[in-house]
Order: sequence, then structure tokens, then C-alpha cells
Amino acid sequence: MSHSSTGGPAEGDTFDAGAGSILRQPKAVWATAGASVVAFMGIGLVDPILPSIAKGLEATPSQVSLLFTSYFLITAVAMLVTGFVSSRIGGKKTLLAGLALVVVFAALAGTSGSVSELVGFRAGWGLGNALFVSTALAVIVGAAAGGSAAAILLYESALGLGMACGPLVGALLGNASWRYPFFGTAALMAVGFICITAFLKEQPRPAKKTSILDPIKALGHGGLASAAISAFFYNYTFFTVLAFTPFVLNMTPYKSGAAFFAWGVLLALFSVIVAPRMQARFGSLKVLGGSLVLLAVDVLVLGYGNHTAAIVCTILSGAFIGVNNTVYTELALGVSDAPRPVASAGYNFVRWFAAAAAPFFAPKIEEWSNIHIPFVVAAVTAVLGAVVVWVRRSALNHEAEELETRHATEDSVSVYAA
Repeated sequence: MSHSSTGGPAEGDTFDAGAGSILRQPKAVWATAGASVVAFMGIGLVDPILPSIAKGLEATPSQVSLLFTSYFLITAVAMLVTGFVSSRIGGKKTLLAGLALVVVFAALAGTSGSVSELVGFRAGWGLGNALFVSTALAVIVGAAAGGSAAAILLYESALGLGMACGPLVGALLGNASWRYPFFGTAALMAVGFICITAFLKEQPRPAKKTSILDPIKALGHGGLASAAISAFFYNYTFFTVLAFTPFVLNMTPYKSGAAFFAWGVLLALFSVIVAPRMQARFGSLKVLGGSLVLLAVDVLVLGYGNHTAAIVCTILSGAFIGVNNTVYTELALGVSDAPRPVASAGYNFVRWFAAAAAPFFAPKIEEWSNIHIPFVVAAVTAVLGAVVVWVRRSALNHEAEELETRHATEDSVSVYAA
């Protein structure tokens, strides 16, 4: 990016300049980034307490896994709405609306008396998170000092910190009661709401309002559709690991939280630091295809290995997931001529449906067969993602070449659209 969202030139767009200025940011940027950390924490927060929730509400694993399904199903559909809303009421109001919904529904989730109530409240939480996360990157880029690279690095850091700390916070609070992580999230997001209200000025609205159908129309582009379909298969694998593995590991909240904290640390490091360097050396499509195949092998070992192997492979999967997230998102944002927010919404609309499907089908498949088969299915979907990349490489290759040139000359960081 050569210009900020406010229209002025973005100084220091190289990685080094961005890294040097990342700590010198306005209060508005820190308020948004801090709230982003908590928002991303919400994705993995329930991981270490899934068995505790199942026990506390006398629910089966397949019922409890619906916490992810309802969350991401609403998130997927909401992707068609977020641009429509933010282009009409502005970035700040969209952020505050999302935060308010998360505060309300996270608090209500902690009061749930049945698993059906909890699933319903997680759906409302997903709507709030979609409104917030889809708008946060644009707001940070618009308000940050030091150019777009510094803003993107800060956003990436918030993502990695949130994904890593979510399971850890869930374990620490959930060891006393499975309800406490939900109340804790509501409290932290309320603080974020107050900070954004106080420090963030209203962002300029885009000149052109976004239609609800614009993201669907953007998927008419072959390259964007290819990236989205491949990411759909990959996300099924990703969320089989995230939502189903805690039942397989069957550890205490502390131990499960520690394992997924290590998983999140690898995800963050490989997304922000390792992936761009691998792309510059080997090429984006080769990196993506190879990482998907290695992820398939990893989940097979996770499913068929002993308990120690399952823990190691769960943690190791974070490295492959971090690489995949970065490459997929860069391809999705650059492969078509659609505006980035529109392309991102269309891409996320497709891939989040897999995030909703995997938590539902994985425990069902176990009930129909055995505990190993869900991981076989997850391995197959990872390979299918690689096959789509290979078959559609001509549609994706132009953008991949541009990415490699940029990484080689600027050593830039990636943009992750959650």
C-alpha cells in the first residue's frame, strides 16, 4: 500500500520502517489494537473448557461443538453485511456496535442454563465479532503513524497475541468455572468499548457505499473464487483441530490451555515472520501447497498417534496454519480487481462456512465410526485445498508472482483479514 486510508502518502512502507514506528502510535490505534486482541481471544477461548462445559451442562461433545458452529455460521453470513453497515454509519460506530454485541452476548453466555442457550448466545457473539474484526484493520491503517506497514504489523501482532492468549485465559479462568471466561471477555470488551469511545475519532466514510451483494459478485472472478474454495477445504481442517482436538486430548483446562497457547505462539510467529520469507524464497503457491500437504500429514499423525504425539502434532499444526492464513489472505486480497474490503468479505463468506461445518461434523463422524476418522477427513480436505491450488494455479499465479516480487524487495509483512 502506498497511501493511507485518509488519502495522504504513507511514509515508511517497508518492514523496517514499520517495525521501528510500531510503538509510537496514537491512543486511538492502541485502543483498537487492544480490543482486537480480546476479539481474537474469543475464537479460542472456549477450547480448553469444552470438556468442562460438556460436563457442567450435561451435554455431548457434538452438542458443545455447536458453540463454534453457531459462532462461525453467523460470522460467515455477517460478512455480507459488515461492509454495507460500515460504509453507511462509519468505522467507529461499526466498531462500537460490534463491541456492544460481544459484551452483551458474552455476558449472557456465562449465565446459560443449557447448551442450547449457550449456542444461541455464541451466535450473537459471532455477529458482534464479525462487525468489529472486519472493520478494525481499516481503522488501524487509517489512524496509525508510520505508514501501512506499521499498522499491518500491529494488527498481525494483535491477531497472534489474541489467538495465543485465548486458550490460556480460558484455562486460567475456566479452571474455577467454565462460566468465568465468558464474563471475563465481556468485561475486557467493555473496557475496549470505553477506550474506543474516548480515543478514536470518527473515520471518513468511503465515497461509494457497499451493497450486500458486492462480495457475492466479487466471487465471479475466477482467481478469487479459486482462493475461496481452496480456503474452504483448508478451514475445515483448521477447525477440526481447533474444535475437536480438545476432546481427543482430554486434558485438564490448564494443560489444554498450555498446549493451545503454544499452538497460538507458533501460529503468530509463522504468520508474521516465517511465511513472508518462505514466499520470497520458494514462491507463494509452492509454499501454500506444501504447507497444506504437511498439515494433512500432521493431522493424520494427530489422529492415529499416542497421546504425546497428539499433543505435539496439535502444537505443530499452528505453524502450518500460520503459513496458510498469511498466503491465503494475501492471494484473496490481491488476486481480483475488487476493492480489498469487498474481496475480503466474499472470501471470508465462503471460508467461514467450513469453520462452521467442521465442529459439527467431526464429532458426528466419530459417533458414526471411530475417533480416528474425523482426522482422516480433515487430512483429505487439506489435500483437496492443495489440489485446488494446483489445478487453478494459472488463475492464482499472477498475484503470486506479484507477492513474491514485493516480499523479495520490501520484506513486507502480510495482511490477515479475520
